[in-house]
Amino acid sequence: MTWSTTWIAPTTGWNARRPAVGLTFLGAAGEVTGSCYLVDAGVTRFLMECGLFQGGRAAAARNRRFAFDPRSIDFVLLSHAHIDHSGLLPRLAAQGFAGPVYATGATCDLLGVMLPDSGHLQEREAEREGKAPLYTVADATRCLSRLVPVDYGVEHKPHPSVRCTFRDAGHILGSAILDLRVGSTSLVFSGDLGQPGHPIVHDPEPVESADVLLVESTYGNRSHKSLVQTLDEFAYALNDTLASRKGNVVIPAFAVGRTQDVLYFIAKLRREGRIGASDVYVDSPMATAATRITLGRRIVDGAKTVRIFGEPVPVRAKIFTIGGLSAHADRPALFGWLGHFKRPPRQTWVVHGEPLAAQSLRDALRRRRWRAGVPARLQAVALQ
Repeated sequence: MTWSTTWIAPTTGWNARRPAVGLTFLGAAGEVTGSCYLVDAGVTRFLMECGLFQGGRAAAARNRRFAFDPRSIDFVLLSHAHIDHSGLLPRLAAQGFAGPVYATGATCDLLGVMLPDSGHLQEREAEREGKAPLYTVADATRCLSRLVPVDYGVEHKPHPSVRCTFRDAGHILGSAILDLRVGSTSLVFSGDLGQPGHPIVHDPEPVESADVLLVESTYGNRSHKSLVQTLDEFAYALNDTLASRKGNVVIPAFAVGRTQDVLYFIAKLRREGRIGASDVYVDSPMATAATRITLGRRIVDGAKTVRIFGEPVPVRAKIFTIGGLSAHADRPALFGWLGHFKRPPRQTWVVHGEPLAAQSLRDALRRRRWRAGVPARLQAVALQ
């Protein structure tokens, strides 16, 4: 198998210069949002992921227009339920996609909550801005009929030329590594890999071989603090506010995965006598998801004022950053997972990471004599 690379300009559309059989990076290429990869196997075309782009007007414009005809897609393989991986499924179906969406049973259950909630947010945003919504609650609800639950570790054949096994990614409930055979080529997509040692989900399942590998790189250039250090820091932050300053603690957290970890660790610290009793309220983060984008990072970076729903809000809170609670594998954990490969894949594509993180992981792989690259959005690579 040899690889060649062609480029598709955003203005030319999918049909211009597309490879006969290959892979096109439609999102989460040089960024951490909009995860979507199109596989064209000649006899079938399918997506791995169909995620929402998040992060301002440029992202909103991308969400409005697919770089392919949704009616030409035979099926979708979904790694997990987070909206940056699944959030454009309702729009895909509304624009003509009529095939199945394969995901683990837990992911299907979560999507039953998350996609209608996303539709509600789209409606609210459209009402504020006086425009048509990207999709509606009704669109999201109709889309759920496309979901086909699958089990971990069982080979499925969504098409006679495609075999796929979902393996536990250890990121959130139901998250999966996609282990595919497309014709004679083995293709592995890591999805979002979890950090080993977390209490709610399993560690990521090892994979030993692939011709082509897509690996995430969210923390490809960073290491998390150890769990012991993280809990020490977490206990200090809680006691500093609740006991010393008699204040309130606000913890913005993803609804699926991190919130459950936070609740577990609060209970653990209480049992160990490291924090006192206090009331804990879980207010659905999905209801305020629109306020999350590039927001938390700006506050951590020292912004004195941020905008929420267009209104300036002064930042007066004391800020603690508890990085060790991330549901993403850090750099050592990524290499721990990659270390299970018996030999380097013929080609590794480093995806789902900001440029510095992705390039750092790519360079480290190259130093280990792996053939690795960071794709650009809309780049197409041909299998021959």
